[in-house]
Amino acid sequence: MQIDELNKMIKGCKKCRLSETRTNAICGEGNLNAKIMLIAQAPGEKEDRVEKMFVGPSGKVLDELLNKAGIKKHEIYMTNLIKCMLPRYRKPKQDEIKACSYYLNEEIKLINPEILVPLGYYATCYIFQRYGILPPSKAEFSSICGRLFLTKDKKILPLHHPATCLYNPDFKQDLIKSYRKLQVLFKNCKWYPVCPMRRFYEEGKLDKKWIELYCKGDWESCIRYQMEEEGRFHPDWMLPDGTLDERLQREVKNEGYYYL
Repeated sequence: MQIDELNKMIKGCKKCRLSETRTNAICGEGNLNAKIMLIAQAPGEKEDRVEKMFVGPSGKVLDELLNKAGIKKHEIYMTNLIKCMLPRYRKPKQDEIKACSYYLNEEIKLINPEILVPLGYYATCYIFQRYGILPPSKAEFSSICGRLFLTKDKKILPLHHPATCLYNPDFKQDLIKSYRKLQVLFKNCKWYPVCPMRRFYEEGKLDKKWIELYCKGDWESCIRYQMEEEGRFHPDWMLPDGTLDERLQREVKNEGYYYL
């Protein structure tokens, strides 16, 4: 299936009650070769009318958040969990999510992004369930926002929906900080080519998760990176989370060398 064929199916969809109250079903848009896919909950009234993503009030907030993060819309792909407007901005019902998730799953297959970024609670719960991660409770949701999760073939970065700022303007600085992670994820750590973690991984002595979560993921949160930037000594057997690996320590000492 091609993206044009999928979008035609979305526009003509009548799988659930939302087809009776919408004006337009909204297709995803953006870079078809994107590394990052943003997944919002559902279109709003203006999106429903204009037939385009993020053109309402939350779209203006998203534009500012992406601008602060140094991200251009043409670099990413954006879509929704639910393709139709939810009447009176109510919460999506489970049967609506079940009916509509087929389209999102197909988009993920076609775009094949490395990183999925669900925006908000319902999009995050669906993506977590799809990839075998225990979904958070509503009380836990804020604590996982901005944290990178690793599955077999995807990285997942849950973020608050931009609309959060519309209801709580004081939360804006927190959103700006968490959305900056998108820029971090666009490139590998600058120290990766000379990092001991790279050699340990290539020699089969280090689990791939450390590379994907830190060196090629959220390297800004890596303790090794932070200490390197500050010019502080850190042993070669220190893992990215700051713990010391005794097995790697023995490997380094047995080989009789130390990395810089």
